[in-house]
Amino acid sequence: MTDRRADSGAAADPADPRPLVLVAVGTDHHPFTRLIDWADTYAAERPEVRVLVQHGATPAPGTAEGVGLIDRDRLGAAMRAAAAVVTHGGPATISEARAAGRLPIAVARDPELGEHVDDHQLRFVARLDSARMVRSCSSYQQFAATVDKALAQPADFRVAEEPGEGPEAVALRAGRLIDLLIRDTRADRPLPAAPPPGAPDTPEWPDVTVVVPTRDRPDLLRRTLRHIAGQDYPGTVRTLVVYDQEEPDPALARTGGSRPVGVLRNTGRPGLAGARNTGVLAAGTELVAFCDDDDTWLPGKLRAQVEVMRAEPETELVCCGIRVVYGHAEAERVLDRTCVEFGDLLRSRLTELHPSTFLLRRSALVEGAGGVNEEIPGSYAEDYELLLRLARRGPIRNVPAAHVRVLWHARSHFGGRWQTISTALRWLLAAYPEFRLVPRGFARVAGQIAFAEAAAGRRAAALEWAVAALRAHPGETRAYLAAAVTCGLPPGVVLRALHRRGRGL
Repeated sequence: MTDRRADSGAAADPADPRPLVLVAVGTDHHPFTRLIDWADTYAAERPEVRVLVQHGATPAPGTAEGVGLIDRDRLGAAMRAAAAVVTHGGPATISEARAAGRLPIAVARDPELGEHVDDHQLRFVARLDSARMVRSCSSYQQFAATVDKALAQPADFRVAEEPGEGPEAVALRAGRLIDLLIRDTRADRPLPAAPPPGAPDTPEWPDVTVVVPTRDRPDLLRRTLRHIAGQDYPGTVRTLVVYDQEEPDPALARTGGSRPVGVLRNTGRPGLAGARNTGVLAAGTELVAFCDDDDTWLPGKLRAQVEVMRAEPETELVCCGIRVVYGHAEAERVLDRTCVEFGDLLRSRLTELHPSTFLLRRSALVEGAGGVNEEIPGSYAEDYELLLRLARRGPIRNVPAAHVRVLWHARSHFGGRWQTISTALRWLLAAYPEFRLVPRGFARVAGQIAFAEAAAGRRAAALEWAVAALRAHPGETRAYLAAAVTCGLPPGVVLRALHRRGRGL
């Protein structure tokens, strides 16, 4: 590189009347020489255009006379001055370009060309292009033609400027990009109003099937069944108790009346996922609810949720708040919103959306998104994966009130199964590459993996994942807890402290 090609840092050069094309490859450590070569070639072929390149960790452009360089700190000003902005497929740079009032021309890194480890940029840019939030290019010819069009028709490559600067504002806009891809007009609608007190019940209350997977918890199970039977719900509630890896107890079966109980054996893969799918497939009703065998429903739970389903035939899943019981402590966890979207769930697990609160449409599972995933190692986080999958199809509804008591205790499934937890969460990150587009969400899951590895005694793996979490989000508490566990802090001490506050890892 010579001094001739180094940019002075001014976004617009009054002495150079040529239109400016800005090319930004971000700060990703993955090389993107293809885009840099395209910029170099475009500048060589069009000397009447000035090309400015922010190349990050990728080697700088080679020979073209019209190419200048700019560092990341001056990128925002350059975007506002540019006639056309070209970006890589990362959400932060795309968001920054849109915030500067430019419709980005986006080129995604391609894993088949060795430009990335997976195809999350390709998938993300394709969805943005479909939503007309970027113009995507996959060949040099398409790239050159699109940049030419941006210079000839600048109005077609302008968007309304978004306020706010700095990394936090850019990160928020990046998260909103994901939300906008699946945003639905239902997101701002309040829940349907409940009928006034004293109003007569109508005959329209649909039957509901409750799927209760169980294994070696006969006393807790009977308590759960009593609370289901005690629902203040006018319709029929049929409970299916699905025994997982043990023989069913026929004495629990009840026929007739409005609260029948059936018992059956898990015919799917052993574990929670297979047991839930067995119940869903055996259900004869459109509405299906989940309840774990150690949790209990409060009387108004089902009625409040079915009211939403009756008023909104397009809604596929309704949740509600919970009361977490741990020893003598009880903490209420209620989400103060009525709609949850895909981007929300990437950023946070939202523990309030517990599987024992789920009320679903059976058709959404059997004919739509698919059943509970039985491929997740140990069925860990299968409920979270189902939330993500359904949220991709449309917003999840939530009743902002605690209607379920969730019992956390020493016999909870997954207690101490650290290697299973780590393996399952790594599976989740691979299955949903969108996590890498939301740094805070990726850091959360990476921090959980780090803690699980530390608790399993795998120090090297724990520190590796802790570093990954902190690189994505330096404030990720789980990474620091994982480091403390590798230094000798018992993981049980951390979990007990969290559970007493109604929180998990």
